Amino acid sequence: MLRNRELRRFAAAFLALAVLSAALGFRIGSAAGALAFGSAAAFGALFFTFTRARYRRIAQMSEQIDLVLHNADRLFIAGCEEGELSILQSEIAKMTRRIRLQNEALKREKAFLADSLADIAHQLRTPLTSLNLILTLLADAPDEGGRRELTQEGEGLLRRMDWLLTALLRLSRLDAGIVELQNVPFTVTALVDAALKPLLIPLELHGIAVRREIPEVAAMRGDLGWLAEALQNILKNCMESVGEGGRIEIACADTPLYLELTVHDNGPGFAPEDLPSLFDRFYRGKGAAASGHGVGLALCRTIVVRQGGTISAKNHPQGGALFSLCFPK
Repeated sequence: MLRNRELRRFAAAFLALAVLSAALGFRIGSAAGALAFGSAAAFGALFFTFTRARYRRIAQMSEQIDLVLHNADRLFIAGCEEGELSILQSEIAKMTRRIRLQNEALKREKAFLADSLADIAHQLRTPLTSLNLILTLLADAPDEGGRRELTQEGEGLLRRMDWLLTALLRLSRLDAGIVELQNVPFTVTALVDAALKPLLIPLELHGIAVRREIPEVAAMRGDLGWLAEALQNILKNCMESVGEGGRIEIACADTPLYLELTVHDNGPGFAPEDLPSLFDRFYRGKGAAASGHGVGLALCRTIVVRQGGTISAKNHPQGGALFSLCFPK
């Protein structure tokens, strides 16, 4: 306590004042001197006791802060009566709790990052291994037809890898919050058209019919480009599910409270055990296509949630998968 320079100065000044008061008191009379000396001693003892108690409480708070800095598993800060130290202790408790939560969040993020890197490595290793085998076979292929077939297969693997890396990059940018999503009005018809445009040729080649039931006046606000990306990934999922000659229905319900966009296909639907994890990153269910990576639906959920909406998937009562995108007004 006496290591505090300000406190030492106060003690010296108080001692000098007490000696001066006692000396003046004894000049007046012995009783006055004894009273002055006793009062100074009592006040000094009371001040010392009070200050020492405060320093002990400050030392306890310092120990608690030190525990936080050294990542103690348990931390307890006792309550205090009202006062300046109580306010300080309350703020330290809040700071401690916040730091603890941030540390736990950082640990979860590090674990998630490690798992994600492992998943990415696994997802890329499979096509790379296949591509390496194709290159080996291509070097030994004797006829032009075989080389052409192997070349097309290699190009397909490269397209898969390019899509995976692009989707992961978009997903990481959204997770990091560096993407500034727009908030502009547009019609639901424009959104569906933008999502279907890159898929028109594959839909026609596979004979997949797309039926739309969208009110012309249905409109919403958000980022048209990113929402079209989300809807496009859902449509790709439906295309892979229905196969040749399938059917996809896109409908919109526009109410005063919300706008709901649904996509229904006539495929086999989802396995019941897959439903809780459909939108988890890198999750591939039993019914997932061989070319799937478990990234598209995770990207959809991130895009929709970032724009204030919700997304869900279930099996339609009449068969097939049913995706629902809901945006409150």
